[in-house]
Order: sequence, then structure tokens, then C-alpha cells
Amino acid sequence: MAGFTIAQVLVLIIVATSMLAFSTANRGAPQWPSRGGRFHQLPKCKEGPKKIIVGGSEQWRFNFTYTEWALANGPFYINDTLVFKYDSRHSVYLLPNLQSFLKCDLSRATLLGNVTQGGGKGFEYVLKEWKPHYFACGEHDGIHCNLGQMKFFAIPMFRWCR
Repeated sequence: MAGFTIAQVLVLIIVATSMLAFSTANRGAPQWPSRGGRFHQLPKCKEGPKKIIVGGSEQWRFNFTYTEWALANGPFYINDTLVFKYDSRHSVYLLPNLQSFLKCDLSRATLLGNVTQGGGKGFEYVLKEWKPHYFACGEHDGIHCNLGQMKFFAIPMFRWCR
């Protein structure tokens, strides 16, 4: 692939594979006939969308590995709300693609939460679409993203319930 390193291609493959695996992993019991000709049913949803504080008790801060946090605290589901709580030294950007995420390139990113929106109850972002969402802190020209590890991605899954 022109313009991509081997590491970037591997991350892209992992993301694509994860999207496929996560989207099919939560479908519940297989739909096959049981004795008597009845089909198994998908489980009833026991819970709805959640509010998730990004970083947990660490919140949104410099020098915390959010990619590891996201992997440990997922999966995330469509209509879950991510809550970013932070002080006035940080912000929240939505990056347009994997390459921007890997390079912490904020040139085409969208500002979601500015430096004043993270206080108090924090800034909220609802995961409304089944697609990768790449988040990063945009302060100090991407230094918080690059050196401070203030970036992660979330691929919300569908809730497969009846």
C-alpha cells in the first residue's frame, strides 16, 4: 500500500478484523431448530445504552494509555455515551481516519470538546454509528496525542437482542 508502513497496514487489518469479529460475536445463541422444531431465540436485552467515563477514575489526562483502557473496557455499543472529564489543559477531537489516528494528525480533525467543556459533568459524545471513532487530545499541536498517549478508538457494536 502506497504511503503506509507495515505497522500501519497491520493495525488496519487488526481494526477491520475486530470490527467483523465484534459485530458477529454478540448475536446470542445460534438460530437452529431444537427438538420439537422450535428455533432458539436471541436473548432479551438486559441493559440499554451506558454512560462510560473515558479513562475511568483517571479521566481524560496526559500520560495515560487510553488505547489499552478502551480495549480493557470495551466492547462499546451503539448509543453508548462516552463522557470526557478533563481540566482546561485538554480537548477532544474526532480524527477522520486510521492514518490520522496513527500519526496524531489533527489537520482534518473535528473539535468535539474544547478546553472549557470537560469540567463538571464533562463533555458527552454518543456513539451513534457502526464505524471506527478515533479520539485524541488536540492540545499543543498533537503532543498530548503523540507523547501523552491521549488517543483511542472505539468501534461500537450492535446489540443483538429481541
